[in-house]
Amino acid sequence: MKRREFIKLLGGAAAWPLAASAQTDERVRRIGVLLAHLESDAQGQTAIKTFQKSLRTLGWIDGRNVRFDIRWGRGDANRYRSYAAELVALAPDVIFGNTSPVVAALQQATRTVPIVFAAVIDPVGAGFVASLARPGGNITGFSLFEYGISGKWLALLKELAPSVTRVAVLRDPALAAGIGQLAAIQAVAPSFGVELSPYDVRDENEVERALTAFARAPNGGLIVTAGPGARDHRTAIIALVARHRLPAVYPFSYYTADGALISYGPDQLSQFQPAAGYVDRILKGEKPADLPVQAPTKYELVINLKTAKALGLTVPDTLLARADEVIE
Repeated sequence: MKRREFIKLLGGAAAWPLAASAQTDERVRRIGVLLAHLESDAQGQTAIKTFQKSLRTLGWIDGRNVRFDIRWGRGDANRYRSYAAELVALAPDVIFGNTSPVVAALQQATRTVPIVFAAVIDPVGAGFVASLARPGGNITGFSLFEYGISGKWLALLKELAPSVTRVAVLRDPALAAGIGQLAAIQAVAPSFGVELSPYDVRDENEVERALTAFARAPNGGLIVTAGPGARDHRTAIIALVARHRLPAVYPFSYYTADGALISYGPDQLSQFQPAAGYVDRILKGEKPADLPVQAPTKYELVINLKTAKALGLTVPDTLLARADEVIE
């Protein structure tokens, strides 16, 4: 080997540890995650995988340059508060959370750590951001829908089952979003000639008692509003509705996938990918105050024809023509 080549080889070898050291010294960022779901919930697992996969495509690799601290709220307000404080104490670079109750707990825990949210209803009214265009604080993200969509649920119910004159509304009374959705339904109820009966969603026994009593009279229907209580108890709710043969409208497509009759609302999972994009931008130096809150651009109408047949309902062709998905 020539002397010049030998010296060059030695120089390259000497540089190897420096390069390896530079890679090792790259600061590992910390991302806190607080999800409202049960850890065993398939929707929650799909959500976190979508979020992490989206970050991987942006160069954030778990165990290499980023660490995830994940907590599952299980639909429990006490857990939200406890886990929010726990995550903030870990000094994360950013925290990601979904649903209004989770974000409320995170906001209570910190006014400085950047927070990115998904699936939050009315973030301005909830006090999370100053405005959609200029959030102004340490929180930004992706809103779920405006309360006006609730009136469309009643319109769908009457289109699908015109004989309905009594409508039960399952809502979470502890959430401002639960109150807001009910108010929007109440505002349009007179124009559809229906009588509303609101029922609280706290546990499955309470829901069973309420729906059993409601179903004793004829011409009844049901609207399930968006909220963690209904989501976590959806299997029991769908089974009760089938037992009492109530036509019912739900807010998201995962209900119809589980056997519900009809759903109309945004795809929640579609928000987890752009939310990862906001996390990436914050990790690279941007501020939540400067990232506008974004609203869904698409709403999905999903109909389960198998369930309609079991209820003895004929779905109008006009409704089928508007459906984004028909489950047969």
